[in-house]
Amino acid sequence: MKKIYSLLSLIFIVMSSFGQTQKSEKADKLFDTYQYVDAIDAYLKLVENQDADAHVYKQLADSYYNVFNIEEASKWYARAVESKQDAETYYRYAQVLRSQGNYEAANKQMDVFSQMSPRDQRAVAHLQNPNYIPQLADKSKLFDVSETAINDAEQSDFGAVLSNDNILYFVSSRNTSKKEDQWTNNPYLDIYQSVRRSDGTLSEPESVNALNTPYHDGPITLSADGNTMIFSRDGHSEKSYKKIKDKKIKLAQQGLYKATLADGKWGNIEALPFNSNEYSVSHPSLSSDGKTLYFASNMPGGLGDTDIWKVSINGNSYGEPENLGARVNTAGKEGFPFISDNTILYFASSGRQGYGGFDIFKVDLKNSEKAINLGNGINTKRDDFAFSINNNLEVGFFSSNRSGVDNIFMAIPICQFEAIALVTDAETSQQISDARVSISDAQNNVLATQNTDTNGETSFHVNCNSGYIVNVSKDGYETASISVKDPVNNEATVSVSLTPINEMITDTEVKLRNIYFEFNKSNITQQGALELDKLVKIMNDYPEMKILIKSHTDSKGSSDYNLKLSDRRAQATMQYVISKGISKERLSAKGLGSAEPKIDCNPNCTDDENAQNRRSEFLIIK
Repeated sequence: MKKIYSLLSLIFIVMSSFGQTQKSEKADKLFDTYQYVDAIDAYLKLVENQDADAHVYKQLADSYYNVFNIEEASKWYARAVESKQDAETYYRYAQVLRSQGNYEAANKQMDVFSQMSPRDQRAVAHLQNPNYIPQLADKSKLFDVSETAINDAEQSDFGAVLSNDNILYFVSSRNTSKKEDQWTNNPYLDIYQSVRRSDGTLSEPESVNALNTPYHDGPITLSADGNTMIFSRDGHSEKSYKKIKDKKIKLAQQGLYKATLADGKWGNIEALPFNSNEYSVSHPSLSSDGKTLYFASNMPGGLGDTDIWKVSINGNSYGEPENLGARVNTAGKEGFPFISDNTILYFASSGRQGYGGFDIFKVDLKNSEKAINLGNGINTKRDDFAFSINNNLEVGFFSSNRSGVDNIFMAIPICQFEAIALVTDAETSQQISDARVSISDAQNNVLATQNTDTNGETSFHVNCNSGYIVNVSKDGYETASISVKDPVNNEATVSVSLTPINEMITDTEVKLRNIYFEFNKSNITQQGALELDKLVKIMNDYPEMKILIKSHTDSKGSSDYNLKLSDRRAQATMQYVISKGISKERLSAKGLGSAEPKIDCNPNCTDDENAQNRRSEFLIIK
C-alpha cells in the first residue's frame, strides 16, 4: 500500500524530530522531508556502525511503517519499545502486529497505549472489548468477493469507481515513465479506465491521458451523469509547493481538481478553492445529487492524522469544509470515503477495531448508528481500502494488498433482509417475552433459534430469494408456524399470535388438532407428536384429569380390518403420551374403526375427507 500514500505526499504521516542526535541528524532530515527510502538506508548505516539508539530504532520503524513494510516495521518497533516511547509508537506497533495476525502480542501493546492515553477513543474501545476478533468473524457475509482481471502483477492498482455507463476508472502505477516518486522510489500514479462489458468482464485498461501529468494523479469521483469528475493531483504538477531551502526540497501537497467531459474528452480542469500548500486534500467522493463532496485531509481541526471531511457545493461555489466528527473519525487515520446513493458512507480506518492495517467500515449517515466493520469477507489482516459501489448496476469494488501488492477486487452484494418476529397472546394481545423462535429455510433446515425480548420481538438476518418459515413455541401455548413474506425496504415483519393451551379444554374434551394418520398406518407422525405434546402439558397442569382416547379410520377396507387398525392407532397414541411421563392409569384407549366418521361420505369420500376421518379424539372422563 506504500504507493497509495506516496500519492498523498504528506497525508497520513506524523512528523517527529524529537530525540534526534547529531549522529542521526542526516537520517532525520531525510525522514522529516518524507524521503523514507533514503532515510531507511541512513538509519541502517547507523545500526551497522553500532551508532543506533532507541530514537534511531523508532525512526527506522516509522520509516518502514510509512512505506508499509510491515515485517521490517515490526522488527524495529520491537527494538524501539525496549526503551520507553511515546504512546503513538505503541499504537503503531500494535497495528503492525495485527497485520501479521499476532493479535495477542498486539493486545499487549494496546494495553500500554491505553495506560498512556486512557481517554483516546482507540484506548476506550480496546479496554471495553480487547478480544473483538471472534465477533468480527461472526458477522454475516455481505459480499461475494473476487479479484479482477485488470490487476498488474507488480504495480499498484486501486481506487476503482464504476460509472453508470459502465466505465471503470482506477489509479495505477503501471505507467512506463521513468520518473519516480523521490520518497518511495516507485512510479507516479496515473488515472486509467476500462469498459465493463455486459458479461461483467473488463476491457484492457487505457490511460486517461487528458488527466495525467508526470506526477501523481487520482483517485477520482464522478457525478451521477458521468460528465463531471473530481480527482486528486500532486501540487508539483501545478507548481504549487513550498520550498525548504536548507533541505533543498520542494514540498507539495495533494489537492482536488474538477474536470468536465465534452465530446468524449476530459478538459476544463480547475483547482478547488480549499486546496492548500499547508495540508493535503484527497480521496474525493461526490454525492449522487452533486451537492456534497466528501474527502480526506490532514487540515487543521481534525481528530487524528487524517480525517474525513465534507463540503457543500452550489454550482461553482463551495462551502466551508466540515469535519464528520467522532462518529467516523478517530485519532488514527481515516481515508478513502465513498458516499453511496442510499446515504451509506464507506471509508477506510486504521483507528478502529479491525483485523489489521486498514479495514473498511460503513456508516449510515441518515441515522445515529455506529460505524460497523464490513467483516472478513472484505477485510483481512493487511490493508483493505477504497471501497465503492454502484447500486444501479449492483456491483462494488475495493482495493487490498492481501497478496503483497495493491489489487482491485470486485464485491457483489449479497441480498439480505431482516426477518422480525412479533409474538403476542391471542386472547390478550399482550407481547410474549422469552418465546422460543426458530427460522427455517425452504428445505426445513433450522438456521437459527432465539428468544423474544421484553417487547415480544426477535429478528434474524437472512439472504433474499429463499422461502423462510418462523416457528414459535412457549410453555402454556399452542405452537405456531408462519411463512415469511417478501421483504419491503430490507425488512419483513411476521406477527405471530399464540393460543393459550388451557383454552383448549372444554367440559367434555381436550380439543387438539386432529391426530391424523397416514393411510393404512398406525405410527405417530411428526405433526401428531406436536399435538400430543400439548395434551401432555395439559395433563401435567391438571394431575387429576383422566382421558379416553378414541381412534377412528376412514371407510376404506373391511369393518373388521378398520376396527383392528383403529385400535392399534389408539394404543400408539396412548403409548406416546405415557412415554412423556403421564401415568398409564390416567389413560384409556378405544378403536372405533369407521363406525363414527367425522364426515359421512361413504362410498364416495375424497382423499381429504378420508384423511379427516383418520383421527384420534380425547374425551375427559374425570
